[in-house]
Amino acid sequence: MSEDQVPGIEPYDGPAGGWGALGAVARALSGQMAIARESIALHKVNQPKGFDCPGCAWPDPKETSSFEFCENGAKAVSWEATAKRVRPEFFASNKVADLWNLSDYALEGLGRITHPMAYDPASDTYQPIEWNEAFRRIGEALRALPDPNMAEFYTSGRASNEAAFLYQLFVREYGTNNFPDCSNMCHEATSVGLPQSLGVGKGTVTLDDFEHCDAIFCIGHNPGTNHPRMLGTLREASLRGVPIVVLNPLPERGLERFTSPQSPVEMLTGTSVRIASTYYKLKIGGDVAVLKGMMKSLLDADARAIAAGMPGVIDRDFIATQTTGFEALADDLAQTSWEAIERHSGLTRAQIEDAADIYAKAKNVIVCYGMGITQHAHGTENVQQIANLLLLRGNIGRPGAGICPLRGHSNVQGDRTVGITEKPNDALNDGIRKTYGFKPPVAHGHDAVAAVIAIREGRSKALVALGGNLAVAMPDTDETFEAMRKLDLAVHIATKLNRSHLILAKASFILPCLGRTELDVQATGPQAVTVEDSMSMVHASAGTLTPASEHLRSEPWIVAGIAKATLPNTRVDWDRLVGDYNLIRDDIEKVFPIFFDFNKRVSAPGGFRLRVAASERDWATPDKRAHFLLAKGLDEDAPLEAHELMLTTIRSHDQYNTTIYGLNDRYRGVSGRRDVIFMHPNDLAARGLKHGDRIDVFATGANVADGKERAVRGFIAVAFEIAEGSIAMYYPEGNALIALESHDRRSGTPAYKSVPVRITSANAMTQTPTAAHAV
Repeated sequence: MSEDQVPGIEPYDGPAGGWGALGAVARALSGQMAIARESIALHKVNQPKGFDCPGCAWPDPKETSSFEFCENGAKAVSWEATAKRVRPEFFASNKVADLWNLSDYALEGLGRITHPMAYDPASDTYQPIEWNEAFRRIGEALRALPDPNMAEFYTSGRASNEAAFLYQLFVREYGTNNFPDCSNMCHEATSVGLPQSLGVGKGTVTLDDFEHCDAIFCIGHNPGTNHPRMLGTLREASLRGVPIVVLNPLPERGLERFTSPQSPVEMLTGTSVRIASTYYKLKIGGDVAVLKGMMKSLLDADARAIAAGMPGVIDRDFIATQTTGFEALADDLAQTSWEAIERHSGLTRAQIEDAADIYAKAKNVIVCYGMGITQHAHGTENVQQIANLLLLRGNIGRPGAGICPLRGHSNVQGDRTVGITEKPNDALNDGIRKTYGFKPPVAHGHDAVAAVIAIREGRSKALVALGGNLAVAMPDTDETFEAMRKLDLAVHIATKLNRSHLILAKASFILPCLGRTELDVQATGPQAVTVEDSMSMVHASAGTLTPASEHLRSEPWIVAGIAKATLPNTRVDWDRLVGDYNLIRDDIEKVFPIFFDFNKRVSAPGGFRLRVAASERDWATPDKRAHFLLAKGLDEDAPLEAHELMLTTIRSHDQYNTTIYGLNDRYRGVSGRRDVIFMHPNDLAARGLKHGDRIDVFATGANVADGKERAVRGFIAVAFEIAEGSIAMYYPEGNALIALESHDRRSGTPAYKSVPVRITSANAMTQTPTAAHAV
């Protein structure tokens, strides 16, 4: 091995997709030791009579193929449909203290949990418990709290509409609006920012719009890993000549070129389709500067056109009749200098003007964005600048145009639609009161950051988690773990073991539930649940596999069991609802009229789309207009000091959120390891470092304002063509660098994508990685 070679680091020259993806699918299936079971399941993924993929929220096409899944969807299905089991005998022979030493990858890789379990302090093990006894103890613990607001109720985006609806109903009858959920950590800036701009906290486009657009802008997202089926949509757009402009600090293979596994010609010839027609590697935190620069360029071009007696570049009729705030925006852009825009963005004026020219020449434009926009200290303002850009040319509310926030988990948007929110509105409260006859609490509750801070300060003493791995997902790893150990009660509804289950309260329970792939039979027979994708399409999902254990129960059944044990005088007939999920949907329709004819419409193949008013230029704002909203200055995050770098956390290709399927990141050339920091060669050289050196990373700025050191040590520096001044490391390992207080004040979204740091050569004593999840 040459001096500059690093074990497990080798450039990957292939396209996204292709034979590399098929090989990864085969390895995922064989690795879970249930090839026949999983292969059958894959034929049912995203099919009209099958189950919704437990991975991302990208919508299904109207005409599905026999294989309507991607590489990472196959990993998600095989991970859930695995033949591996974690039985009571395993827990009896493995103390929690010993399990703690396993990596997150190893913990979840143990397999499916088969029995409800309760922690036994005397033996430091989890022991099996009967369902009714678990419910009794949980109900007693919740009733014993002096105030319902001392309990936190977390929701993962895996939960179905039916489970989430019952969950929020139970919690509100219990008496609190403490609903930390996974949306708080990803697209809450969208849910807060877009209603102020457009009157709705969702995207305005449908999959059909991609067939009619004339340009696509992709900002701050990585479809090859996080929503791979989107690559098929981008491929089709590229083939018909649509310019695709990418703004992203890292080169991502899925945004560069793609070989469709469903194209025999491409697979047999080894050819691929170019995705990005133009790829701009802006600095981390440079999005607002680029967006303001594009808008400034559009207004300059518009003024020149008007002066020359030509039609203007912006849509003045639309602006005059449909919007408000344009003059203030124009003034702000006029006062913003190109020198400042270039300095903050890392791009040249010419590059930004070229991007603006592509936008101006396209009749219909879609802007797609991900957490590279939302997970900043001013993420809400970032989202609103994208809305501003689209509004300038009327690219909202017409075919082929609109805003497309790329939601993560498969039902994170649906959970919010059916009531998982810490800030209920009057319509939700009135719907519950009229349908069930009790008055729900109206005071706003806790989001995810506020919940952990309340636990840390002793104001909250109980946590019930409907899925997820909350402690690992949150920033400030050490602080979060220490806080969770102060709880009196921790209840985890889960399919597989994860680290959050090992952070013990005085009383801890693991309640194993059915996965989305599995058959759910209740009193009236087999049931289907529903989910909502990132484009507001609602469709049914019915598992077909035999459950991993006869002791598993569905999420609605478990929620109902906890509710009955906690609320002896409940106004809800829980058994009736759980016995027939059609009845849950009837009640969803009563509380949320947008779901009219729910059961009838969802029975149609492909389901139905919930109305998105802004898609029809119906602005649900107080003045019934769309709003241009200002972002002060150009700083998405606090400016860096000398010698500091801006770090972003990213996902590897072998993970989904906190779930790590393997230790490879194929497209970035990493195999068998996660202890890496991606850095530009010039940033390495400026610090006297080279590719392969062990380095320590120290948080600076707001993340150490409390005087506490936050660091990860002994990671490998990997030379990578990331934007200069920007570095990247994997999530959740990088969470240890981020203080709980480092978040967008308007949305509560943690600043995972903007962490100021300084880098040093690793101390001789820390030549092995020291981060909570390093593997």
